[in-house]
Amino acid sequence: MMHEPTPVNAAGDAPRIGLALGSGAARGWAHIGVIRALERASVTPDVICGCSIGAFVGAAAATGDLDKLADWVERLSWQGVVSFLDVSLRGGLIKGDKIIQYFQREIGNVDFSDLDMPFACVATELQTGREIWLKEGSVARAVRASIAIPGLFTPAVESGRVLVDGGLVNPVPVSLCRAMGADVVLAVDLGSDIVGRARRRGHAATKDVDAEEAEQSWAQRLLMRFGRNEERSPDPEDEIPSMIDVLSTSINIMQVRIARSRLAGEPADVQISPRVGQVGPMDYHRAAEAIAEGEAAVARMMPAIRYALGHEVSETHG
Repeated sequence: MMHEPTPVNAAGDAPRIGLALGSGAARGWAHIGVIRALERASVTPDVICGCSIGAFVGAAAATGDLDKLADWVERLSWQGVVSFLDVSLRGGLIKGDKIIQYFQREIGNVDFSDLDMPFACVATELQTGREIWLKEGSVARAVRASIAIPGLFTPAVESGRVLVDGGLVNPVPVSLCRAMGADVVLAVDLGSDIVGRARRRGHAATKDVDAEEAEQSWAQRLLMRFGRNEERSPDPEDEIPSMIDVLSTSINIMQVRIARSRLAGEPADVQISPRVGQVGPMDYHRAAEAIAEGEAAVARMMPAIRYALGHEVSETHG
């Protein structure tokens, strides 16, 4: 059987592979499964770019700490999620300090220039609406800016600019991957199946909330009440969402529409779409199923990935 020749870039070398990791709140743990599955297929990205949760996971991959992150999120309980939520009454419900302190402690407070792999992430300048590409200075501070979901996380201030979630302007940063020198871009879109689809809660959401709250601080109990609806209707379809769910889901819908428009004008060579619409925006404790679906999404798209790379994936990037 004859194969097409392996594609080359303008310099005659093997193509540089870019991985664009999209926004999507808790659904973003699927990125871990995507990267794992690509590694097993000997597809190693040369460039990683991320937006929001994609920036968080992408930074861990670029620093070589993806397994450490995966181990943590797979053991994360709802109580553990709540323990990271530090209440703020200015600019957003959550300050985000605890999350970034974890990142700096476990992943490392490294500079972009110290990374072995080119990495960049996207944020939005709040005053102007401009898309900001972050690829210099502290990786942790850049990630903090990229994940600052408006209304939920307080904005980040960098060099006099007020920055919020990059998903407002570029939810799946294919264009950034191209600008970073990628010849072939694999894009991970987490929003392909959430618009128009009823959210299904996992078994973890049916636990006794009173028992979970017993040892929480007042601030954490407040966040649990904002983040979970305790007055459940007998019919799950009639359930009224929590405040956080309404806010984050509304932003997700907006980002899905923006992503579809951006991807139509700046298409990836291969679009990987994990089916994680059933994972709620704050369901960070449901990492196992999101990771598994990320792996499954790569398996579904592997023929297209191999075609985009000239059918010689293992030999070219093995």
